[in-house]
Amino acid sequence: MASRTPSPTAARAARNPAPDRSAAGERPRRRLSVDERREQLIAVALELFSRRPPEEVSIDDIAAAAGASRPLVYHYFPGKQALYEESLRRAGRELSARFEEPADGPLSERLYRVMGRYLDFVQSHGPGFAALLRGGSVAASAGTSAVIDEVRRAAHDQILSHLAFPSPSPGLRLTVRAWIANAEITSLEWLAERSVPLEELQLHLVQEFVAALTLTAAREPALAAELGSFFADERPDGPTGRLVRDLTGLFAVPGIAEAVTTLAVAAVGETSPQATEEPDEAGAE
Repeated sequence: MASRTPSPTAARAARNPAPDRSAAGERPRRRLSVDERREQLIAVALELFSRRPPEEVSIDDIAAAAGASRPLVYHYFPGKQALYEESLRRAGRELSARFEEPADGPLSERLYRVMGRYLDFVQSHGPGFAALLRGGSVAASAGTSAVIDEVRRAAHDQILSHLAFPSPSPGLRLTVRAWIANAEITSLEWLAERSVPLEELQLHLVQEFVAALTLTAAREPALAAELGSFFADERPDGPTGRLVRDLTGLFAVPGIAEAVTTLAVAAVGETSPQATEEPDEAGAE
């Protein structure tokens, strides 16, 4: 006759039944599709590269953060460099999109909103952003350089579209490119020191663009003719209005207004028609 005494295994199972996942509200883990897994690995890698320089992130780190195995990561990407470049392309598209802004309202206020989004990106992707732009990363390559070039090109085109000048001159294009480079350098310095509030840096960058645009217009009559409408649209409490107020206060400092006036009078005298006319014969005798 078969024994009715339960086996030790059956007894343990009776005392500790397997949890009912459906009753506990838990769902079995869904297997990711090929596209979903690839997107997950890119997102995880971008997060890690955003917090640490790329040379400090390993495939094992990425696999652990994604809850995947090392061989699985290699199944989707041939190595860390490929995954790094793909994550940068994702970041580049995101950064380029932050330069998009509706063409409504004063130009400096539009640019202020753009720079706010740009600096938010810089802050949240600090180490990876710095390593890429400084060119000091061992992961830098032609592919990573192409990503940054594309972002710069998108920023350049967006700013020119907001200026809406019929035919941007080479000088204006150079001014825009130089300002973009300045924004990169300044944001890198800010990441290293955090010496001023982010909102103050945001305002300074916009005002530096307005100053550079004005200086370019002083050298290009066609651009100067368009600049009147730009200033007419600006508001007293906007970035340009605040810049004008600061400059007005600067001229109130003793000695500055007088010195600038002397320079201006001398400069106008040197370029006036009377100063360049040759003396007539009677005057020469």
